[in-house]
Amino acid sequence: MLYPLKFQPILKSTIWGGNKIIPFKNLDCQQQNVGESWEISDVPGDVSVVANGPLAGKTLSELVSEYKEQFLGKRNYERFGNNFPLLIKFIDAADDLSIQVHPDDELAMKRHASMGKTEMWYVVDNNNNTARLRSGLKRSITPAEYEAMVADNTICEALAEYNVNCGDVFFLPAGRIHSIGAGCFIAEIQQTSNVTYRIFDFNRTDANGQQRELHTELSKDAIDYSVESDYRTHYATIPNGTTKLVECPYFNTSLIDLTSEKSVDYSNIDSFVIYICTEGRAIVSAADGIEVELMQGHCVLFPASVQKVEIRVDGHVKLLETFVQS
Repeated sequence: MLYPLKFQPILKSTIWGGNKIIPFKNLDCQQQNVGESWEISDVPGDVSVVANGPLAGKTLSELVSEYKEQFLGKRNYERFGNNFPLLIKFIDAADDLSIQVHPDDELAMKRHASMGKTEMWYVVDNNNNTARLRSGLKRSITPAEYEAMVADNTICEALAEYNVNCGDVFFLPAGRIHSIGAGCFIAEIQQTSNVTYRIFDFNRTDANGQQRELHTELSKDAIDYSVESDYRTHYATIPNGTTKLVECPYFNTSLIDLTSEKSVDYSNIDSFVIYICTEGRAIVSAADGIEVELMQGHCVLFPASVQKVEIRVDGHVKLLETFVQS
């Protein structure tokens, strides 16, 4: 029997990682410089393991293979087969991440036999209003100009930069240059892919004095060189309701902001549903009565066979709801 599932986090220490993820998730752990917590992952080598209930110890890959359309949804299983399509992360940047870009599906499949990476960011914390990030080009450049700007360390001059507030949303289709900046604590929803092209790394060196590899040539053909006036997603929160944030072929994400109980009907959605708790505490349950506590920093996955979800709020809770509508 399938039920609301929680998974063991996969913690990753990074050169730019901070110290917020472990207390945010209330973990008993001494790991240092944790830049990322992979909450739900089917990336080979980093596959999530169930943490609760009778299926504890099973991997996400095993569940998809065993339950198929009951887990993913009929159309999603036809589309993705035994591959879970989303990767969910929390990211804590004590320092700037590299300037990077991700290839689209066609290019990633051709080069790496992988899906591309379209993603979105939801800003959970902005370090007392000091956080910033980069998303997209602010002026038109050619591939040749891009290459020259990387070579002379001026590529940041072509990028749109934002001071961010808690609750800010950025949608990043494959091909958009971007960088999470120092002070950002972010929930990230993305395609299941670990293909990243590093464009510029601020000339940083590791403990051995070595700079990380750049992918200048690979990036040149992956970049979307179009320019937009504003790369931030604007929305108005619906109190005790569901606010749509992003709708794209790879995921639909909304914000559920509650101070009272809510019942959600998913009978018309042919997909699993994930809740990412960014603030507060709630008890969520499926129709079979199985309850799961969902606190700040926790995620829960409802298999596609779950038709209805009840949410009981302890004061105030904010949940990111995401699913794949094929």
